[in-house]
Amino acid sequence: MSISRNFFLGRELTKKIGPLNFLRKREMDAKAAKSLANVGLGNIREMEESVNFLSGGERQAISIGRATFFGAKLLILDEPTAALSVKETEWVLRLVSEAKNNGLAVIFISHNAYEVFEVADRFVVLQHGRNYADLTREETNPEELIEVIAGRIKK
Repeated sequence: MSISRNFFLGRELTKKIGPLNFLRKREMDAKAAKSLANVGLGNIREMEESVNFLSGGERQAISIGRATFFGAKLLILDEPTAALSVKETEWVLRLVSEAKNNGLAVIFISHNAYEVFEVADRFVVLQHGRNYADLTREETNPEELIEVIAGRIKK
């Protein structure tokens, strides 16, 4: 699937001609390119490029750009930095922080306490599907959060 089609998936821009709907491809490409440039993907030359050829960080950036473009109020990211390089992880964490600072609510699911601590204001730790701990940034630190996640201390 192309970058542009992925970006507009389920919300494609169409033009009705008689009984048929046609994609407004040029408009979709231009809007996707502009939005993706805002999240640091201005280097994409061709919106027809397959998302299969993008890195994991670039794919996450598309998801964040899409959420921002369509005015989402909540962004749920499940292990968004898994299998990313250090550089891509830093980029994705920066994008998440920017989204949060722009008023987007973010649920960031991760086992990496250090990454979570970079972007979160509140930490909810689940154990066996139940709320095990609910902490604010001011109440804890990354090392203690690791102990809570591991179940060695309860807060």
